[in-house]
Amino acid sequence: MTDDSKYRQLVADMMGGIGWRDLRKTDQRRAPERDVEITNIKTVVVEGNFPWVLVKVETDADVYGLGEAFPGPAGEYVEFLKPGLVGQNPLDIDRLVEHMTQLLSGLGGSTGYSQAAVSGIEIALWDIAGKLTGLPVYQLLGGKYRDEVQIYADCHAGENLAEATSVDPRDVYSPDSYAQAAREVVNEGFDALKFDLDVKVEEADTATRRLSRPAIQHKVDIVRAVREEIGYEPTLGFDLHWNFSVETATKIAQEVEEYDLDWLEDPVPPESAETHHKVVESTSTPILAGENLTRVEDFLPFFTQQALDIVAPDIQKCGGLLEFRKIAAVADAFDVPIAPHNISSPIGTMASVHVCATVPNAFALEWHAREVPWWEDMHAEDEDVIQDGVIQVPEKPGIGVMLDPDTIEEHLASGEELFEL
Repeated sequence: MTDDSKYRQLVADMMGGIGWRDLRKTDQRRAPERDVEITNIKTVVVEGNFPWVLVKVETDADVYGLGEAFPGPAGEYVEFLKPGLVGQNPLDIDRLVEHMTQLLSGLGGSTGYSQAAVSGIEIALWDIAGKLTGLPVYQLLGGKYRDEVQIYADCHAGENLAEATSVDPRDVYSPDSYAQAAREVVNEGFDALKFDLDVKVEEADTATRRLSRPAIQHKVDIVRAVREEIGYEPTLGFDLHWNFSVETATKIAQEVEEYDLDWLEDPVPPESAETHHKVVESTSTPILAGENLTRVEDFLPFFTQQALDIVAPDIQKCGGLLEFRKIAAVADAFDVPIAPHNISSPIGTMASVHVCATVPNAFALEWHAREVPWWEDMHAEDEDVIQDGVIQVPEKPGIGVMLDPDTIEEHLASGEELFEL
């Protein structure tokens, strides 16, 4: 046997001794048109501004589904899960999600990249279900609250420090450069946008997570410049990427209060609801977090301890569309709105659009590919996916995305081979 087949056989043997909680089913009664089996699962990595992990689930009904997993080693976990899914009916989505999580229990099954793999496969299963029934995914999930989903553009400003001619990072990341970028984005039709605010503008002991007074003032100046340029009507957030201490995060949040931000994102490390609560209770600036959490159990303490004002699950990481709906339901019970994190290709983005349409409290979805000129070209349709800062909820069966193989082939990661489309 080849090394690959030995690996697959080893995993299959491991799956055979799955233990007491065996969620496999092979003999369920089913109408003939829905008596379908998974025959194969494949992945491919596309090099965008992130390594997009696309997932294809094939069936014996000549129908396949496409999904996307959060960037990283999710493909390895997908390969691990494959022997436990081949032969299963792809329409039993909730059971298969629990089955996958059980299979991954020895690998941190409910956390991290293992759930990213579950998410990618689960999205592909919904695509299959839609194609088999002739229905868009949002309809299978219970129907929609809205016909379009607002997109917020994740933006960048300033120059690359390695290429900058200025020796002072404050000049490289000048408030004026942020204001100019914000104006460009608004002129492109977006009325919601976000910038990174954790740019490094001084030599510092970054291990302490503390900023000096001048560094904090620089961040406040950026916020002021953007608000003065675009006004207070556009939705505006800034991201701190969980880099700072409670002390520094609180100072930043308090000092930008007068600029009426829609959120300040991930101000402190993601693990502790208690530290997030300290920041939340110290400021009127709304605090957003959640992209580093998976499954509803991780989110629960952040709701019960009032540790965030807006929640941002990543649908390609948190466990998939059904898991997102569970998170959204609990968030709604605590009157918390949702603005999902999203750094994916058109596959993950459109899957996110479907599920955001089905919950009452999702008000905006991130788009992080403004600097990828061929992002729209991945979608085989002539019409742009994003128009005037929104995405229309598709009416085609499944997710409603047809990939353009030529564009994908051109941007495959090194060593990758595209599956048949």
